[in-house]
Amino acid sequence: MASTFRLQIITPEGVFYDDKVEMTVVRTTQGDIGIQGDHMLTVSPLKIGRIKIKHDGEFKEAALSEGFLQVDTELTRVITDTAEWPEEIDIKRAEEAKKRAERRLESNKKSDIDLVRAQIALRKALNRIDVASDSKKRM
Repeated sequence: MASTFRLQIITPEGVFYDDKVEMTVVRTTQGDIGIQGDHMLTVSPLKIGRIKIKHDGEFKEAALSEGFLQVDTELTRVITDTAEWPEEIDIKRAEEAKKRAERRLESNKKSDIDLVRAQIALRKALNRIDVASDSKKRM
């Protein structure tokens, strides 16, 4: 049996996930990082992306927004603004958010702050759509 470690995913709403896992892959600002038991100690900011979790030999994925990763000897903790399982994602709502963000980006009268917010909103919407769509393809 592969060595396991505790993975905890925390959002402002509470604990999203807390269990022993064999592996996880998450997107940091430096690229994707795979974590297994006895991984070196790490702290890293997260980018909008997905997290892949290997539990009992099976992979599952969730959509994450920005946050932080902390790898300790016995616990890997992900602290993020949002985390969603594919079946929780409302694709229609994500498509509407994508369209709103694209319209904001096309507007020339927005401030730099509005531009950054629109870019973040677009990345979040695209990530949610991607994670939900990939999940439906596997079913």
